[in-house]
Amino acid sequence: MFFKRRPKLPAELSDEELLVRYRLEGAVADLGVLYERHMPLVFAVCRKYLRPDEDAQDAVMQLFEKLIDTLRRHEVGNFPAWLQATARNHCLMILRARQRAGPDGALVLHFPDAADMESAGVLHQAGDATEDEELTEARLQALEHALAELPEGQRRCLELFYLEKKCYRDIAELTGFDLGLVKSHLQNGKRNLKRYLDSAPNAAR
Repeated sequence: MFFKRRPKLPAELSDEELLVRYRLEGAVADLGVLYERHMPLVFAVCRKYLRPDEDAQDAVMQLFEKLIDTLRRHEVGNFPAWLQATARNHCLMILRARQRAGPDGALVLHFPDAADMESAGVLHQAGDATEDEELTEARLQALEHALAELPEGQRRCLELFYLEKKCYRDIAELTGFDLGLVKSHLQNGKRNLKRYLDSAPNAAR
């Protein structure tokens, strides 16, 4: 007697297997499981570019809807890396749409530390659309590079304070720094971040 092997549950499949099965069968449940695995990564990327958090959450959901069609038509190799790049591009598209819809054609980028670091943003009057897109992307890339260039303590404190919304005491507990050092890392980190952004050759102003 032969028994029909039951189909594997989505949770039992690897990323690659889920991608293949979704492309062949189109079961959104498969894609949902795959996306949920990497949703923290997607949300982290969206929070770097979009504020408030509700906008980032909306972008996460919008991206999933786009993937329903995209992943039926395209083969993807390294899914986490591809998804991270796709999320970043989706956020850039949102920023560009805001630029076109903004008053007086002004483009304002709110970086992760927008509340206290207005100097890290960009205010640019709209001209040639291609130039504006290049400007936007260059500044966003410059911010990423600037964070990576900071000393570890400064970078970690900035990420916890601005991206994860931790208070000074929480940061001290998570990092082992005393409160004075936490405040020093935040102050020096903001200063160094601004200095790097002001001098970055790829960040056209």
